[in-house]
Amino acid sequence: MQFFTKEVKIALAAIVGVVVLFYGLQFLKGLTVFSTDDSYYVAFDDVSGLSSSSPVYANGYRVGVVKDIIYNYGKDQKILAVMDLDNNMRLPQGTRAEIGSDLLGNIKVNLMLGDDPIHMLTEGDTIPGDIQKGIMSKVGDMVPAIEAMMPKLDSILISLNMLLADPALRNTLHNVEDMTGHLDATSRELKTLSASLNREVPSMMTKANGVLDNTQQLTSNLAAIDVAAMTASVNATLANVSELTSKLNSNEGTLGLLMRDATLYRNLTSATADADSLLKDLKAHPKRYVHFSIFGRKDK
Repeated sequence: MQFFTKEVKIALAAIVGVVVLFYGLQFLKGLTVFSTDDSYYVAFDDVSGLSSSSPVYANGYRVGVVKDIIYNYGKDQKILAVMDLDNNMRLPQGTRAEIGSDLLGNIKVNLMLGDDPIHMLTEGDTIPGDIQKGIMSKVGDMVPAIEAMMPKLDSILISLNMLLADPALRNTLHNVEDMTGHLDATSRELKTLSASLNREVPSMMTKANGVLDNTQQLTSNLAAIDVAAMTASVNATLANVSELTSKLNSNEGTLGLLMRDATLYRNLTSATADADSLLKDLKAHPKRYVHFSIFGRKDK
């Protein structure tokens, strides 16, 4: 009788398929098929999200996997997570574990290695575990404070609504708009004035330079004047005038006698009166002084 019948072949294929499927699932879970890893235990109060095959990281590098989760029904009611770590991994005393998640929400265990470089944990030891506080946990801690702030926020919103409904605020906004328009117009005028100054200032500077040049010329001319000689000439002229005045005030000379002698004044006055009387008589009796006749003179 032939042993490898059709039924035996089908049975063997089914067994091989089951074995391959089992170890394939173990491999997909991250568990080694023929494990030489070291097992450690982590005691948690809460393992929310943690499951078998969750990865274990140390300093961001994957060093193992969570093999199993066991609930302790004893007094402490701790939950033990069994970790299979690479046998080259050494855990210092004081190492602890935290359950965390990445940006995609995948749960993992992070090992916080202790700082004792001499004393190491041995396989099968238990280390303490905790849940890493992420953003959501921090938000949850803030909820009581937010709830306490809600009445204040309501009063602030009510006050804000009253303020926005106040007509004075609208008038203020309109005034601000008008002020903005005025400032815009003033800015344009200042820009025009600046452009005008930019055009006029060079010519003004040229004129100013001309005035300075003239001033310097005048200063040079004044500096060139012989003040001492001019002063001496003026003093000499004043001396001559003083001398002339003295002579006029004295009895010396013709002008002095004319100005000081009263007899000469009376003689001149009398001569002037006689000349005036003669002119009047001449006008009244011209024939006494002028005789003209064709036939000769006729005595009166």
